[in-house]
Amino acid sequence: MKTVLQTSRRDFLWQSGGGLGGIALASLLKSQGLLGAPSVSPGNETFMRHFPKAKRVIQLFMAGAASHVDTFDYKPMLIKKNGQTWDPGESVELFQSQPGNTFASPWDWRAHGQSGKRLSEIVAPLGKCVDDMAFVHNLIGKTGVHSQATYLQSTGFQRPGFPGMGAWISYGLGSLNENLPTFVVLPDHRGYASNGPKNWDAAFLPTHHQGTVIFPNRTNPINDLFAAENDYITPESEEEGLDLLRASNLQHQSEREGDERLEARIRSYELAARMQLSAPESMDISKEPEYIRRNYGLEHGQSSFPKEINDVEETDYWGRKCLVARRLLERGVRFVQIWSGNDNGFPRRNWDSHEDIYRDHGPLAMGMARGTAALIEDLKQRGMLDDTLILWTTEFGRMPCAQGGKGRDHNPFCFTNWLCGGGINGGITHGESDEWGFRPADRNHPTTVHDLHATILRLLGIDHEKMTFRHNGIDRRLTDVHGEVIQPLLA
Repeated sequence: MKTVLQTSRRDFLWQSGGGLGGIALASLLKSQGLLGAPSVSPGNETFMRHFPKAKRVIQLFMAGAASHVDTFDYKPMLIKKNGQTWDPGESVELFQSQPGNTFASPWDWRAHGQSGKRLSEIVAPLGKCVDDMAFVHNLIGKTGVHSQATYLQSTGFQRPGFPGMGAWISYGLGSLNENLPTFVVLPDHRGYASNGPKNWDAAFLPTHHQGTVIFPNRTNPINDLFAAENDYITPESEEEGLDLLRASNLQHQSEREGDERLEARIRSYELAARMQLSAPESMDISKEPEYIRRNYGLEHGQSSFPKEINDVEETDYWGRKCLVARRLLERGVRFVQIWSGNDNGFPRRNWDSHEDIYRDHGPLAMGMARGTAALIEDLKQRGMLDDTLILWTTEFGRMPCAQGGKGRDHNPFCFTNWLCGGGINGGITHGESDEWGFRPADRNHPTTVHDLHATILRLLGIDHEKMTFRHNGIDRRLTDVHGEVIQPLLA
């Protein structure tokens, strides 16, 4: 027979005052300035081995595999040999095709900034930011399969069951605020990319480190944050229900000391309650000045969009997420992950341009570039770029040869990432690809995702070899047993 709780709310809080209730009271007093500095959820100081140059991260993920040779990696050889037999001097096995002829990008390229970095015209809006950006053109993957490669870039492993990078950073550094999640995910408005929520899962870390999904363009941006409209749930009854749930959970926890799972669940419930007040305000971009909304591409005057993929629509959805991301960072969110492109379907609504690179990449890239450039400029003029690290990534690149005449197949052998902001040495390129953009120019010294992750953690003040979590008898870490900090990227 189960014991029924016979304690009043006041008695319960009094009785627990020496335990979790006392901790909560101390936290409340601290947050109101009565016990010193504002309270945040702390990380683990044992992981900190360096002076941090950044305290926030934005990860921009192009789902479906963005083509480096059509965006950021200029290759004159493709222009010179366009339409001719492509011969890299070795046998090549592709994902779903045989190598076609050499395929020059259908867009023009132009030099930008003091660094003279050449960009394709479909990412030209980022030209005004290139001197703050550092490009890595010799990144290699381990697989040409979307799901595995997406896992690798997101979690450091190419199979499920491992925490996303944002979850690791939440675990290592803790929260900068009390009312919003530490790790927020803004998916593509059309749906999730390969693997869905497993890309930002906490896995074996405490569950409160997982990413919280927000769809800024939807009527209900956060699922289940508010009760559905009805006649029987009132704010008062909801609060009473939460009080009862909190009391039950705490009693259950007191009987099972050392079980972190329930503590993480309690934290999640308490955060959800606080988010009911803070989240709507953080996503309300109507309060932004008109010129800010215009810079992000949101003042286009259209209330509907054509059925075909188009750059105005892509700019609207991507720019909206970038603006919300800036507002979340301002309010203490530590890690924001923004996705462009959903899982495969037809017509294409991601970067997996097997059939027609011009049709797909043009609108997606222009929308991404406009919103991202606005975000970088916005952060910079607010003084936030100095301690906000931006990573642009994708699961792999695309081949320098044609597929079916107008598309490109997968290229896990070489692709591009770039970084910007907190602690980054802007205006440089680290690691070149070969003359085709097929493999790294120096095949003995490529860059891996583990190197990028190690570098990002270093800029956050974390030693990537020290930040571990014991699971199934193994001290797991984001960089597995690999990774070297890329020193030339550090300012």
